[in-house]
Amino acid sequence: MRIFLFISLALVLNPLFAQRLTGPELLEKAIIYHDPEGHWPDLQAAFQVTMKTPNSSDRTSVISLDLPKGRFSLDVKKDAVSYRYELQGGDCKITFNGNTEISEEDRKAHHLNCERAQLYKNYYTYLYGLPMKLKDPGTVIHPNVERKRFKDKEYLTLKVEYDQEVGNDVWYFYFDPATYAMEVYQFFHDESKNDGEYILLKDVQEINGIKMPKVRAWYYNKDDKYLGTDILNAIGS
Repeated sequence: MRIFLFISLALVLNPLFAQRLTGPELLEKAIIYHDPEGHWPDLQAAFQVTMKTPNSSDRTSVISLDLPKGRFSLDVKKDAVSYRYELQGGDCKITFNGNTEISEEDRKAHHLNCERAQLYKNYYTYLYGLPMKLKDPGTVIHPNVERKRFKDKEYLTLKVEYDQEVGNDVWYFYFDPATYAMEVYQFFHDESKNDGEYILLKDVQEINGIKMPKVRAWYYNKDDKYLGTDILNAIGS
């Protein structure tokens, strides 16, 4: 009887005692929440991201992705400046204020080059493809899932690292224990220095059946300094 009571009490106090998830199992449940029909590999969509930063005007970006055909385009507008990147396969096209003829001065001033275009492609497909992108080759999912409190809420936490040729940062992803929705992620360049940033996710914008975070607010880990917020909208919404 005492053993039975002890086990029953443990189950009440710690729900994970009854169902201890591994890292890969938690990832699968999160993907089922965010992309229940498995649309991410075949995504063909366009969406707008408005970036708001302290003491600066808004920057508006329109991102178009065609993952099956490897196409990516980015149209950015801030104040009187606009530029466009287009990538497909090995082709790269850049337009500045509507012109394909771009002076060397403008290229340097606005960092207009194909390497930066590829960086933007990787950035947007990674962040808006989460948590599905955690299935990519070179991603190391830690087997243990921890229950952690972050900003007054308790989460199931997934630790992720990468093979050396992919990246050196350490990431933590925080999922709601009931729905498995991704609500926070955090990265460190050197965790012992508490560097890097954390990102708070709020609300949901559905893009072609995929639940993406609508609002992302960025902060430094070391001092909680606010960096900015980006807001996602489907084109036409």
